[in-house]
Amino acid sequence: MFSTNPFAELSAPLSPTIVQFYVVVMVLLVLVGTIFDLWHKKSAKFFFENWRKSRSRGVDLEGKKLVSIAAQTIAVDVITSGEFCNQRRRVAHLLTMYGFVIYVVTATIMIFGYPTTGVPAPAILAQLWHIGSLMVCVGGYWFWFFIRVDVVAEGHSPFRIVRADIFILLLLVSVTLGLIWSYMQANNFAGTSVWLGAYILATTLLFGSVPWSKFSHMFYKPAAAFEKRVADANSTRSNLPAPADKPATLGTTLQQQSSNHY
Repeated sequence: MFSTNPFAELSAPLSPTIVQFYVVVMVLLVLVGTIFDLWHKKSAKFFFENWRKSRSRGVDLEGKKLVSIAAQTIAVDVITSGEFCNQRRRVAHLLTMYGFVIYVVTATIMIFGYPTTGVPAPAILAQLWHIGSLMVCVGGYWFWFFIRVDVVAEGHSPFRIVRADIFILLLLVSVTLGLIWSYMQANNFAGTSVWLGAYILATTLLFGSVPWSKFSHMFYKPAAAFEKRVADANSTRSNLPAPADKPATLGTTLQQQSSNHY
């Protein structure tokens, strides 16, 4: 199972072109959904206006300084998710994030580079796909069942689901169904097509729900962190909240809210 490219087996009932076309459609759904989300919530307009105000009120930073701030943003806020003060939540987030990246990248390589069983994919690709899937499950289920906000203490039902939960729930369902489908297919169990259909449906909902979920936040959260660091560096006051270890300032809490859920 772990060394077998599960997508190559699809070449028997489905043309590789159909599978590849499906991946392209999912990419377009993410792109269009993200643009719509930015337009609907006016996030892009907010960042550009705040950037312009910061530059007009403060010291104009040199190119080298901006590059340094960008590198710091990538290292702290993107690669290591430094905005999380709770270490358990941070580890769960990193497991889910890197697992999802590995899962998507390896799936794309196998689907486009090794679409049939005639050209077997290197075992490492299939292994990484399964490892990435398991990382998503470990980090996601750990967050959902053990680290998530205590909704009972807040007077809500433990089964209460809000819009911010859509992304993590659909991601967990999609990846879990993918693993089950891979296992069923590798062992030639009956009903594999049912699990495949459920996997495709969940994946379509995951990428098609971008305008209503937290999916697009992974794209503009780094922009929010970068703007905050630039505003601090040129001695202006950003409308974004201060880091958790510093006193909060007045203004929008967009970056903090976007960190509350995946």
